[in-house]
Amino acid sequence: MEIDRAGLAAFLRHRRELLQPEDVGLPRGQRRRTGGLRREEVAVLCHMSTDYYARLERERGPQPSEQMIASIAQGLHLSLEERDHLFRLSGHTPPVRGTTGEHINPGLLRILDRLDDTPAEIVTELGETLRQSPMGVALTGDTTRYAGFDRSIGYRWFTAPATRSLYVADDHDFLSRMFASGLRELATLRGAGSRAAHCAELLLDRSEEFRRLWDRHEVGIRPHEVKRFIHPEVGVLELNCQRLLDPDQSHSLLVYTAPPGSESYDRLRLLSVIGAQAMT
Repeated sequence: MEIDRAGLAAFLRHRRELLQPEDVGLPRGQRRRTGGLRREEVAVLCHMSTDYYARLERERGPQPSEQMIASIAQGLHLSLEERDHLFRLSGHTPPVRGTTGEHINPGLLRILDRLDDTPAEIVTELGETLRQSPMGVALTGDTTRYAGFDRSIGYRWFTAPATRSLYVADDHDFLSRMFASGLRELATLRGAGSRAAHCAELLLDRSEEFRRLWDRHEVGIRPHEVKRFIHPEVGVLELNCQRLLDPDQSHSLLVYTAPPGSESYDRLRLLSVIGAQAMT
């Protein structure tokens, strides 16, 4: 496939002009003359330089890589159909759709973009964090920074002891059983050769605790209604976790809240102040 520079440029301009800052979690600011997003705002959303993005809209520059196109599709909040169209315009074959895809449904992104004051994250079925709200980062740190299977909280639980420091010690045994149980169910569901099955194989080789739990063949262990986190500055937070599932991509939006008037509610409010100061 060859790149359609004119078609690509026109599509990018059109999509950019349709989006408003508030649609993607950006402040509108004052003295705004453009009807949609500015090029520099799109560049920030897509994790690239403004010059690189501007050249695409001007039908210039080298053919963008598949990774770059995927980043643009996510930054512009494209649907799967729009993402596939963008890949074809760029001269690439669209990624295979399914449970291993990482393109986030724009509806989930729009919800996440409005959760500035609430810990939230979008994760894959393997527990890999794809995106976090600012308060999500304040609560657990940036969990999007990992690579490979280290991106999965279940994998890190058995291979990186520091992962457990975020959780109350009394919950560790239960969480170990829950992660092993969930991975067994997922590996069976997706079948041999799946990422879930490969993750289990790696853990069987690298973790004695996981091997012991795997041999128990437990399934059906679900998370507790309340999750207990330990934050180094505000202490223990007991948070309810609400899950919104995108069945097409098997992605989940997890939102953590505390009942108003509770100690954890007050600690969340304090965390929002600490988090904002840290980001500043």
